[in-house]
Amino acid sequence: MNKKLIFTGVLIFNLFCGNVVFSQKKKIENAVNYTQYVDPIIGSAGHGHVFVGANVPFGAVQLGPVNIFEGWDWCSGYNYASNTILGFTHTHLSGTGIGDLNDILVLPVSGKVGLTKGTKEDMVNGYGSYFSHKNEVVKPGYYSVLLDKYKVKAELTASERVGFHKYTFENTNDSHILIDLADGIGWDRPVKTFIKKISETKIEGYRYSAGWATDQRIYFAMEFSEPITNMAVYDSTAVVKGTEGEGLKIKAVLDFKTLKNKQILVKVGISPVSTENALTNIKAEIPDWNFEAVVKLADSKWNKELNKVQIQANEKTMKVFYTALYHTMFAPSIFNDANGDYRGTDKKVYEKANFTNYTTFSLWDTYRGLHPLYTITQPEKINDIVKSFLAIYQQQGRLPVWHLMGNETNTMNGNHSIAVIVDAYLKGYRDYDTELAYEAIKKTAMQTRDGMDYVQKLQYIPADKHLESVGNALEYAIDDYCIALMAKSLNKTDDYNYFTKRANLYKLYFDKETTFMRGKLTNGNWRTPFNPLSSAHRKDDYVEGNAWQYTWLVPQDPYGLIELFGNEEKFIAKLDSLFLLTDKVEGEDVSPDISGLIGQYAHGNEPNHHIPYLHAYVGQPWKTAKLIREIDEKFYSTKPDGLCGNEDLGQMSAWYILSSMGFYSVNPANGIYVMGSPLVNSVVIHHTKEVSFTINAVNNSASNIYIQKIEFNGKPYTKSYITQEMIIKGGELKLYMGSKPSTTWGVKKEDRPK
Repeated sequence: MNKKLIFTGVLIFNLFCGNVVFSQKKKIENAVNYTQYVDPIIGSAGHGHVFVGANVPFGAVQLGPVNIFEGWDWCSGYNYASNTILGFTHTHLSGTGIGDLNDILVLPVSGKVGLTKGTKEDMVNGYGSYFSHKNEVVKPGYYSVLLDKYKVKAELTASERVGFHKYTFENTNDSHILIDLADGIGWDRPVKTFIKKISETKIEGYRYSAGWATDQRIYFAMEFSEPITNMAVYDSTAVVKGTEGEGLKIKAVLDFKTLKNKQILVKVGISPVSTENALTNIKAEIPDWNFEAVVKLADSKWNKELNKVQIQANEKTMKVFYTALYHTMFAPSIFNDANGDYRGTDKKVYEKANFTNYTTFSLWDTYRGLHPLYTITQPEKINDIVKSFLAIYQQQGRLPVWHLMGNETNTMNGNHSIAVIVDAYLKGYRDYDTELAYEAIKKTAMQTRDGMDYVQKLQYIPADKHLESVGNALEYAIDDYCIALMAKSLNKTDDYNYFTKRANLYKLYFDKETTFMRGKLTNGNWRTPFNPLSSAHRKDDYVEGNAWQYTWLVPQDPYGLIELFGNEEKFIAKLDSLFLLTDKVEGEDVSPDISGLIGQYAHGNEPNHHIPYLHAYVGQPWKTAKLIREIDEKFYSTKPDGLCGNEDLGQMSAWYILSSMGFYSVNPANGIYVMGSPLVNSVVIHHTKEVSFTINAVNNSASNIYIQKIEFNGKPYTKSYITQEMIIKGGELKLYMGSKPSTTWGVKKEDRPK
């Protein structure tokens, strides 16, 4: 690892830190420009699937370019491998394995306006343009590119609910803007679209679509800095008379009287409720036409968030860290208007909500690390996230699984909103109806979806009755463990006993002869033939993984898993072998999500993220340290393909953020963070404006990767874990690093994670 420190910004940081008394009361001062370290292109190539464009933290608008779709790696709409742009759309997903959104396409055009999409091979006859990355600029809150075909420079910025476009027409006075309401991406298809001119400078409309979000409704209003001289409306390519049209594939071509180098600015407000609210959002957030001021404000919003975690590290780590932190704040995204209105899962409009309503919850991924990270860095948002869950519960009768734009997608496994709620509750976030919260988690756990009827009877899920039986069962056990914790806290003894039994059902899938988690048939026999290296994507007993990867999915009870192996020695031997085996996954339909392999450990998929930290539970934390450094070196880089798997709305980055600070949330709900090996030399976590927690890694380097001893607030600290309470009360953790494993730190059973 490069030892050279970045001095730009770090000098300021050093001056700041040099006078700090690290106590429970410390305000954020001397904010550093951390957006300079963010490279939004990281993760945009390969399997990263990250959004590239202009947005603000947790914003409803994610305004960016959309390429010609070329397959799975274009799920966000953009991949760095492309040289095509069809236009700029106002909603995107970041890091998902399914494509949707890319709503409301806008494209500046000079000359002839095509009504059908161009192709990768032919951009002459259809709409769209080639571009070069050398003419592309991407920063937090800002995107610009030169459209080669049209000789138009496009610049984009955004507020929470408004996209702001700036188009400079360089070589022509034949200027147009194309609006395509038909275009989407992935599973998306239009159901009904509408557009209407309401003045010389304003239009409005809506787009209803069906896709991954089965009933998505987005309303918009557009304001233009120049008067529209003519507006032509089309349904696909058929002319619609007048300046208003409703149909399946509505498009509009707007003409403007412009001169060479004249600029046209466009403000696009979106709303889940109405065009009126979309227009109100514009008035509330971007009432003026000062594009540069909005860019500056977006940058300041990002800097405010990035300054919550202030690090010193080498050049690579600074760049990867702050880009990762940036990526953790794309979702969940705001899903109500400036006045509080939102559309619920039941499609009813709820007016003037007294909380910020959120959507875009990739919970199968994010409950593991992202949401625990939020309890440290986003305390002001936790209660609203839980309130969003409870609103969804009241509207659809159960908590969300994978919620998207007011829709339940039922994507992936488990009921992990349960884990998020319980984690929040146990960490003291309780500004919501806690009895309703408990009702919601219990009712959700008593549904009969995907084998849960067997779980309710304290039975295993038969592999010949349900696909992905092992994956489902292990995820349910984690959620049931969480319910038991909350039941215990609320003195609900019967529930505590019942859900504790359910939490232990994971043991039914452990084959002591092979020492793997396996599918079990109705007759009680293990499924055969059995190959622990095999994967059949969404067709076998696991979920985007194999037996080698799923045998460890017991983050709530590592000591129970150790017992299943018989003793620590057998557990250690098996865990070591996971990382030493061949990195070849076998089968004709191997899941594409199995990526980032060290042996059979797959860092590119979330159910594996806790595994490197399991060594701490057997008193061998140095093995964890070595693996953290290896994962960093192999799977996180500053290149466009700098992520080894889907970003998955922040989880891939959350793992890096937590791990680079020196710890990780193995158990998603007990407030315990297992120590690893810090990639940063120091970090100040500003939990609130008043409370900071500091970690200093003394003599940290590429060779000094092992913790030798720890001091907390100047006193010896022998545990191989820290707690949420330590972080939120504030203090200083000092890690003394060395080149050889310690024979004492974290070894004793009483010092191992709880």
